[in-house]
Amino acid sequence: MILKTLQALCLSSLLAVGTCHAAALRSEHVIVISDDTGHVLMSKSPDAIVPIASLTKLMTAMVVLDSKPNMDEKISIEEADVDMLKHSKSHVPVGTTLTRKEIFELALMSSDNRAAASLARTYPGGNAAFLRAVQAKIKALGLTNTTIKEPTGLSPENTSTAADLGKMAQAAGKYPLIANITTDKSNTIRMNGRAYMVKNTNHLVGASGWDVLLSKTGFTNEAGHCLIMRIEQAGAHATLVLLNARANSTRVFDALQIRQFLSRQPTLVAISQQPVVR
Repeated sequence: MILKTLQALCLSSLLAVGTCHAAALRSEHVIVISDDTGHVLMSKSPDAIVPIASLTKLMTAMVVLDSKPNMDEKISIEEADVDMLKHSKSHVPVGTTLTRKEIFELALMSSDNRAAASLARTYPGGNAAFLRAVQAKIKALGLTNTTIKEPTGLSPENTSTAADLGKMAQAAGKYPLIANITTDKSNTIRMNGRAYMVKNTNHLVGASGWDVLLSKTGFTNEAGHCLIMRIEQAGAHATLVLLNARANSTRVFDALQIRQFLSRQPTLVAISQQPVVR
């Protein structure tokens, strides 16, 4: 009982400090969760429902993997995969044929919208079946404030909260392929006879001082700059979600502030390593 009381007091202190730090962050909506204890360490308007841009692609990847697809199967990019909503650019020409695993790399690492659209189109039963599976996944994960209507995140109708996205990130981290792809700094894919370098849109992946376990960025005019990461810092594991930052530099600044906050919390490591006394 004494240990349990001490744990509760330490966590209360951390949460109080976290509230103060969150106010200084520049992203509009923030949550930082200890993956070791499940406690929220820092938050800022975590329950506001806002557009989530390409963070959507983590859900797309999970739902596709749940169907247990053949990752070596060839997929051709079609006109139906072209973004007609925002006319975003893509490095993948129509007619390009790649393996499903390579399509995953394009969708998750470089956040290519045609790649994500093709994953939904080639889902067993097509786009309609894919969206039904998405709704089922949202319900299974308990994402009560999340709406996803298409696989790329281009639609502003794809909305969620920082709190819900924290749950989604933790679920996505349990898929080894998603974790491995999103934590690669770069990779080379043969595309139409040429080598194409796929680079991670999160420049913190592979950067000095960062141990990233999962990553996904997002941006649209409606959503602003967004970031999901699961990281290891000072021996502890944490999930962070940053939504509606004004610039990429803003979300990087906030991520750095959060990392510094975690590194200054030695108590957090001690708590995560102690069994809870019931």
